[in-house]
Amino acid sequence: MRTYVAAIVAVFFLAAPSVASAAPPLPNSIAGIGDSITRAADVCCWYGDHPAQSWSTGGGAFDGISSHYERIRALKPSIYGDNYNDAKSGAKMRDAIGQAQAAVGQGAMYVTILMGANDLCTSSVATMTSVSDFQAQFAQTLSTLDAGLPNGAHVFVSSIPNIYELWQIYHTDFTAQLVWAGAGICQSMLSLRHSEADRQAVVAREAAFNQVLAQVCGQYAFCRYDGGATFNYPFSRSDVSKLDYFHPSLGGQAKLASLTWAHSWWAA
Repeated sequence: MRTYVAAIVAVFFLAAPSVASAAPPLPNSIAGIGDSITRAADVCCWYGDHPAQSWSTGGGAFDGISSHYERIRALKPSIYGDNYNDAKSGAKMRDAIGQAQAAVGQGAMYVTILMGANDLCTSSVATMTSVSDFQAQFAQTLSTLDAGLPNGAHVFVSSIPNIYELWQIYHTDFTAQLVWAGAGICQSMLSLRHSEADRQAVVAREAAFNQVLAQVCGQYAFCRYDGGATFNYPFSRSDVSKLDYFHPSLGGQAKLASLTWAHSWWAA
């Protein structure tokens, strides 16, 4: 049994949605704040960012991904073309503040946030972002959005995907081991030199980060947290890119879009 069950339960109850109320009007623009996951890095076929395949703002055709933007566009065609991917590969929560300023400048009526993996995935356990810094940076991000977005705008915050599960499903795969080591991917969690105690330290930090996301988002009426849905999703090997054994594949982006939309403002 996983050692972090108690932490997950705590986050779940902190972030549990209240009694359902009428959905707000559909937005006429969307901006995505985040990192390489929202940029759809290494999603398929060649290395690099593929924003058209983003779970949030992507508009690529025939990719099997129904992004938040595409789901809204199907119901409100006037949003067409007003999808802004402000995410940046490698970004940490400290960078979310600048991305929030960009979303404000774009007049976004809907903003998605998926940020924090790079605050965990550092060169070592010791170099992860502190909980206090993470909280201050996220608080400033939401404050920036609250002060600058148009009246009636809404924000959706995703929990951070479970990177320990990535270790669990791929750590015995020799190719994944080579790629992780050769590219220096998320060494705080994925380094073969680290002990299980090291990995559990990352697990604990991730639980703390997700709790911060829930608590800070809960202070704003315009913000909705996913209740830990992304973290709790039991992704499989097919959901992971075979280019880097870290980022979501096309199937992974499709599932991320689906499960986050189910906890969004306009879920059926």
